[in-house]
Amino acid sequence: MAMAAAGALSGADGGSSSSVSSSVSSAPPLVVEAVAAEWMLEFACSCLCRHFAEQSGPEFWRWRDVAQALIDGLSQIPPHQKKTVYLCQLLIRIAQGKNLGLRFENDQRISPLESALSFWTLLEREEIKLAKLHEDIHLLIQIQIVAVYMENRYFKEAAEVLERLFTDSESDKPLRVKLATVIKNKDPYVPLLQSFSYSNLISKVKSYTELFMKENESNFLIQGAIKHVASKGLGAVTLQIRPLEVNENDKSDLKTKKRLLKEEQYITSQSSGDILKPTARRSSGEKPGKNRVLQSLNNMHNVGRNEVSLICSRRRQRWTHEEDLELKLGIKDFGVGNWSKILAHGNFNNRTSVMLKDRWRTLNKMKQR
Repeated sequence: MAMAAAGALSGADGGSSSSVSSSVSSAPPLVVEAVAAEWMLEFACSCLCRHFAEQSGPEFWRWRDVAQALIDGLSQIPPHQKKTVYLCQLLIRIAQGKNLGLRFENDQRISPLESALSFWTLLEREEIKLAKLHEDIHLLIQIQIVAVYMENRYFKEAAEVLERLFTDSESDKPLRVKLATVIKNKDPYVPLLQSFSYSNLISKVKSYTELFMKENESNFLIQGAIKHVASKGLGAVTLQIRPLEVNENDKSDLKTKKRLLKEEQYITSQSSGDILKPTARRSSGEKPGKNRVLQSLNNMHNVGRNEVSLICSRRRQRWTHEEDLELKLGIKDFGVGNWSKILAHGNFNNRTSVMLKDRWRTLNKMKQR
């Protein structure tokens, strides 16, 4: 449909403006909106694929919102756009696959990766030419669903999801038995789980998105944008960046900003890629919930947009009782001195590892009084 419309519009370029305006005015507005929405969704999905592959967090989340808004606007999914919709939903869920406090389904037992598996199954039905890649990704998602629970020491949930994922067929039995043994031993770092790691899953999905992007090169918006860039010579434009002049009083602030930014990047990179959000941790016996979800990549985005205000808010912000508990739990889990790990696995409000260290020193002094 996009190509037909592109051909029609390119043919109209040689005609009179009156004939073009006449054809536009006679077209039903709802049909025009539907066609334009299809082009936009295909374009948004291509952008989502590209930023997923490049691990560019803020841009990925921006295009996620665009794609999700377009999908939500569909009264029903057109048959020729099923693959596009399923792929968008798959990427969104895999990007947040380690965030066990987040739920996409009404069934609260279903983790983001288990939800992603359902969309991958739908994608597999849409095409049969990539059987080996389909099989590899399907297996990686299944194993990582269990592995993510294991990494967070949710062994009961890991056993429950294993029962849901694998049938009693003979082909599934060897892997099912191995995973059951891993769960029983409560060791998330066994060779089996490392061989089917989250980074391997991301790599395989990238391969799939590259194929989708190649197929979608003919998208009308993409082609139109390429022609516009070429005609305006925008591709040859380079930004002239002047050296930043700072005085001695500003140097310390710049160093602080850089350190905060690096710590944010470290936190977000603890998952298999920069677009992956950190995982949530809960104390023993506590059920997963939104109040245990870590600060997301929105923090990183905020730093990029308004570093000064974020830094100032960190300086002024008082420690809450809940944050003190998070700090104590983190020290219990990882030990004194492992501030970056404690920060990455705790639910803190715009804190840094240095702040955690200082707060622990303060708590000890208060205890000694």
